[in-house]
Amino acid sequence: MAMIYTRTGDKGTTSLLDGSRVRKNSIRVDSYGTIDELNSVLGFAKHFVNDAEIFERIHTVQKELFKVAAELADPSGQSYPSHLGDDEIQRFEVWIDEYVKKLNPVAKFIVPGSSQASGALHMARTVCRRAERAMIALDEIEPINPYVIKYVNRLSDLLYSFARYLEDKQELVNAE
Repeated sequence: MAMIYTRTGDKGTTSLLDGSRVRKNSIRVDSYGTIDELNSVLGFAKHFVNDAEIFERIHTVQKELFKVAAELADPSGQSYPSHLGDDEIQRFEVWIDEYVKKLNPVAKFIVPGSSQASGALHMARTVCRRAERAMIALDEIEPINPYVIKYVNRLSDLLYSFARYLEDKQELVNAE
């Protein structure tokens, strides 16, 4: 087995996929690192999900998130393109619409986490939104594939839909 530690990051830098080195706190590393965190949170969350269809859909997303992270870790975006586009965005929108139709409309905030599955998916949703914010900050400095941003934006909506669907009860709160 290859060595886990390389000692190359001991001074606070890491290698990108093109071989260049950057500080570990760079917005690029933060972007793909937060996608990695999201993937891990989804891996945790799906094991609370008893709905086989949602479980499989989360697993599909997890595999795609590796493509997102790779594209973000490639400064040119050319060597490791995600190949995500309209098809994946439309698929997310179909899935969102499917679950939203099963829900009662609400005009208030919902206290997240009335079940383990919904709580874990709400955590994933917030990590997803943080990843999106990091990606937007990166895009202001170094433009990135707009489909990757759109993918992550729509994914947060999907995770919200899944989480709401899996709530055991919906406790509503006014923001007043």
